[in-house]
Order: sequence, then structure tokens, then C-alpha cells
Amino acid sequence: MAAEQISVESLDEEQAAAELAFLAAEIARHDLLYHGGDAPEISDADYDALKRRNDAIEARFPKLVRADSPSKRVGSAPLPTFAQITHSRPMLSLDNTFSDEDVQDFIGSVYRFLGRFPDDSIAFTAEPKIDGLSMSIRYENGRMVSAATRGDGTTGENVTANIRTIKEIPQQLPAGVPAVVEVRGEVYMAKSDFFALNQQMEAEGKQTYVNPRNTASGSLRQLDPKVTASRKLRFFAYAWGEMSEMPATTQMGMVETFREWGFPVNPLMKRLTKVSDILDHYRDIGLQRPDLDYDIDGVVYKVDELALQERLGFRSRSPRWATAHKFPAEQAFTTVENIDIQVGRTGALTPVARLTPITVGGVVVTNATLHNEDYIKGIGNAGDRIRPEGHDIRIGDTVIVQRAGDVIPQVLDVVLEKRPSDAVSYEFPKKCPVCGSHAVRERNEKTGRLDSVTRCTGGFVCRAQAVEHLKHFVSRNAYDIEGLGSKQIDFFFEAEDPSLQIRTAPDIFTLKQRQEASLTKLENIEGFGKVSVRKLYEAIDNRREIALNRFIFALGIRHVGETTAKLLARSYGSYEAFEAAMREASSLSGEAWNDLNAIEGIGEVMARAIVEFFKEPRNIEVISRLLEEVKPQAMEPVAATNSPVAGKTVVFTGSLEKFTRDEAKARAEGLGAKVAGSVSKKTDYLVAGPGAGSKLDKARELGVTVMDEDEWLALIGG
Repeated sequence: MAAEQISVESLDEEQAAAELAFLAAEIARHDLLYHGGDAPEISDADYDALKRRNDAIEARFPKLVRADSPSKRVGSAPLPTFAQITHSRPMLSLDNTFSDEDVQDFIGSVYRFLGRFPDDSIAFTAEPKIDGLSMSIRYENGRMVSAATRGDGTTGENVTANIRTIKEIPQQLPAGVPAVVEVRGEVYMAKSDFFALNQQMEAEGKQTYVNPRNTASGSLRQLDPKVTASRKLRFFAYAWGEMSEMPATTQMGMVETFREWGFPVNPLMKRLTKVSDILDHYRDIGLQRPDLDYDIDGVVYKVDELALQERLGFRSRSPRWATAHKFPAEQAFTTVENIDIQVGRTGALTPVARLTPITVGGVVVTNATLHNEDYIKGIGNAGDRIRPEGHDIRIGDTVIVQRAGDVIPQVLDVVLEKRPSDAVSYEFPKKCPVCGSHAVRERNEKTGRLDSVTRCTGGFVCRAQAVEHLKHFVSRNAYDIEGLGSKQIDFFFEAEDPSLQIRTAPDIFTLKQRQEASLTKLENIEGFGKVSVRKLYEAIDNRREIALNRFIFALGIRHVGETTAKLLARSYGSYEAFEAAMREASSLSGEAWNDLNAIEGIGEVMARAIVEFFKEPRNIEVISRLLEEVKPQAMEPVAATNSPVAGKTVVFTGSLEKFTRDEAKARAEGLGAKVAGSVSKKTDYLVAGPGAGSKLDKARELGVTVMDEDEWLALIGG
């Protein structure tokens, strides 16, 4: 699906829901490649464009915001190679801004949230955004005890031994520091050290590295700390996690304290109040960028006063009091040599441009996604132009590509003046290139418009869909079966011997049993062996019990990502309750259907997709066979806290006067409550301000506890 194929204003609700589902899956895939594998497939600019598109659609259709939305997600799951550390405080990412107007909007939003007039009375810090690897280092009684990567924001990789090799990071803090100190910052590789390392690798006849960021990340994840020590990694401190005492009351004061404790901090950081001064500093840093000995990709702005940071609080994946102002991307020209089609798990046919290799910013790029049929044509199904002139992309065209630090570019436009006479218009296939089934674009019954995505109708008859579904099932955030990766799935799927075949998920768990009764032994096949086969069976057996949210995610229900699966698991508690409720909701009406739609983050389009999944007999048959082999673990209830609203569901309505709606929601979630957008039987409290309407009527009808703002503040302790 194209990031820009239809203007957001032109989307109807069903188109918006479908595109949000695509963006959630696509951005999650790129997060995993970037954060988990240090092997990005798209440029920063292309990635940012996807996220901007997602945010714009969510802003226009707030009811369609998905539980697995990229706006609620951070990083990627930690790698299984390392032990894991759960962060005492989540490591969140930052929202991005891309223009002066975006920065003005961000600063304005801070004043609005706090209910203050924008009079330059709030100070902000501005510092370079280091292009490295986020790190949290914990000290107890002044001594370093652990260090962890950001991971998925909640859990990271334990890289303590490797962090100890970085000379710039203190092993021991000065006397008098708080008992518990978590210093956070960025591990990076200096440009000069990167170039020297590549010269050494070239002299030794070894493959050189792509860029400092990926090299730093890979170096830090070495199992042998001696390798990490040889790479000359460096560190900038700029944030913190758990602190038993706060040594300062401002962002600037905290960073100055880190400097006094012996941590490197960035010398370009400034404290500013005027928007004009903030933007001037951004431009000054941009001018210095080529001469700096470290890579940066923007400037980070933060509210300086910590008390205001606390009031502003957090969204699901980012703080309201900070943003990253990104630099413009680099551009170059190359030629489209061919266009191929890839078929995904849900049958989506995605065109990929094969490019004449071109070096952009020191990195060779060779291909880029073309999203869908409309993006290639240049005109959306509503007749709107995708590119300024509405022209198509042809094989043989010279195109403008853009990247901002990674590998594969974004195709911005076609250079029509250079279009050769023999450039070939691309005919989007009407049949699946894998199985030959019809490929169709579904039509929206309400609007009559075609869906942007072309899908293969072959279902599990289509090898590509069946294989991709299996690969999804064993992926890191689903069953995560070690030794059963992409290549192995391809092998088992194509195997002719029934004792080796894995065509559906239950086949994974019967493989060992079938092999024991077969004369064709896996261990005798090239690429395997006794040890690897034994480890594979052990890995499979270790997944016979699995968390409910992982099980739901692994099923591959359309629109249901990792975060949505967690939300469903928390809401229903057990798989039996979940399936029973989905079957009960099959008529798309009644209590079960209403309860599903009332879950915050699940709109009607997603709810319909979930229910339809359980109406398909083949899905039920596969799940039934799967449940004979595995046991999803019931979700643990929300841990009790001192908060009287922990685990409760709250709805705010009307014109709140004591606090803004955003502040009320942030405070409630901080106390462990779940904030819903609509009232249902599962609602515990409705907080009603003046002007409350239908939600208040429904709450009274259902017997939900209704309170005003003063009563709510009294309940939560003011």
C-alpha cells in the first residue's frame, strides 16, 4: 500500500482502517529489522513517511486507532542470544517532527496541554540526536551492576560485560550519588574510528562495514567482550531511568550532573525559550553536522523543567514533553531495471522496484517497495494524483530516490525528461505469480471504491500465503522456535516425504512423532545433523506452553498485531473465553460483539476481521488440532497496586474543567487504570464533566458508577 497514494482527506473509514492495518504490520517489520537485526531494508526517510502517514490517518479517524498502532510501539523484541533485563522504567522512543511548522505545533501542544498561554515562559533543551544504540546503565551504591539495550522498550538485552569495555563509561560513580542511579544515553562509533576500522578490514581482505550506527550496534552485541573492546565504542549520556533521589530539577541540571559524575555529554546542548532561537540552533547544528565526528540525524527538544515533564506525562510509546526534529534526507538518481511481485501472508501482492545499484550517502541501494498498483500508475482509485504530475513509474525510468542513513531508498518521483522511448509500462498481474489464483482488489460496498491492495484469492492453496503464515507463526514475537527459521520452513513445506512435511502449524508439533516412525531421518539430510535435530525438537517442545498473547498473535488474524494480541489476552483472560466470545459475536450484534468493540483500540473493522476469522471452518479445524499439541497460558490478572483504580476501566466524557482530557487520561493510565473510549458493561467508572451526553445516559442505564471531577480526584488522591 502506498504511503501517499490517496490524500488522508479523501479516505473513507474502511479505506483508512485497511491502510492502518497495513502500516501497523509494515512498520513492525521494519522496527524488527532495524532494532533487532541491525539490518534495515528501508531508509529513515521512507520509514518516517510511513509513520507520518499512520499518524495523519489516526488524527482524522481517532476511533480507528489500533491497539498495535506504531504510535503505541517502541523498538523491537530483544534478541534471544542475550539474557534479558526488564527496565525499571520503560525506555520510550520519541515522536518526530520534520518542519519548522511541526516544531511550532509541538511547542504549542505543550502550552495547550498545560492550559498556559504561549508566552515563551517554558524553557526547552535542544541537543543533537545521536544515531547510535540506546542504552540504560544501572548503578547501585555507586557501582555499575547492569546495562541493557532498549529492546522493545520494556525488556532489553543484557550487555553489561560489553558496556564495561567502553572506557568513557564510569565503572564507579563518585561518593554521595543516590543509592540507585540509571543513566541512559546512546552508544555510538565515531566516524574516524569507523573509517579506520574499514581500512583495517580492507587491508585484511575482509568485508567492510556499511555505516557507523549498524557497526556500533553489531559490535555491542558481540558474545565476546574482547571484540566489543576492539571496536572503540563511545557514549553520550542524556537521560535517566530509575533514580532513588533526583539530583536536579531540570533536564539541563540532570545532564550537567551526569557530566560531573564522569559521563560524556554533548557540548552542543542548549537551553532556550523562544521558538525562533530553537529553530536557529537546529540550523546551526545542521551546518556543523558534516564536521562532527559522530553521526546525527536531527535535534531533540525537551521541556526543561522536570515538574512540567511529569505533568505532561506519556503517550503509549513516547513522552509528550519531547520530540525529535529530523534533518532532510539525501537524494540521488537511478534507474528502475525491473519490477517484481512479492506475495505476503494475507495474500497482498506488493510490487518491488529493482534498481540499478546507486551509492547514496556512502551506502549502496538496490531496491524499494512500490506499495501497490495505484502507486505505480500515479493515480489513486479516487482519481487523485499520487505524484505532482500523476505520471506512472515504468521499467527503464530514471527515478529520484531518497535515504537518510540506511540501505534501501524511497522512490520520490520520476524524471520524465530522461524517460527512454522504450520504457515499459507495468501491467499489474491479474493472477497470483505464485499459485496462479485470481488476484483481485476488493470493492468497498459503501463507497464503491476499490481497495488499494491487490490480493491473491488462493488462501492456503497459495504456497506463498501458507509459507508466510508459517513463518509468521514461528517468528520472534509469536512462537519464536529456535532452529525453525525462514529457510527451514521452506524446506519442510516443500518436502515430499510426509514425515518431513510442515504445511500447517500443528504439523510442527507432530514432526518428532512422525519422524520416529519414518525411515527417512531428518538428521541424515544435508544441512541438519543429530545435534541440530535434537535442539530443534527441544525448541519445539519448549513451546508447547506459551503465553496467551503470543498464541493469539501467532494465529495470524488479519489486522491483529502484537499489541492487539496483548490487549485481547488481557481482556478475555483465557483462550477458551476468547474463542467463545468471538463465536458468540459472529452475528455482529449482541453483548459479545459490543464488548469486543468497546475495547480501547479495537474498532469495528478490526473487530469484524477477528470475528470473521473464527467463522472460517478451516481456521477452527487448524486451531483444534493445534490445541491438541499446545496449551496457551491464561493471562495473569493485573497486579494489585496501592491505587484504587488499578485494573479498572474508566471513561471520561463532557467538558473537563479541572484538567485537560489528555492530562486526565495520562494520570489514570499512570495509576494502572484502563481508559476506554465508550461505555459498556465492563466500564467501572464514568467521569462526567459539564455537557456529558449519550455516554452518561448509557452509563446510568448499565449501572456504571458515575462521578464528577471532584469525586474522581478524591478517589485517586488528588
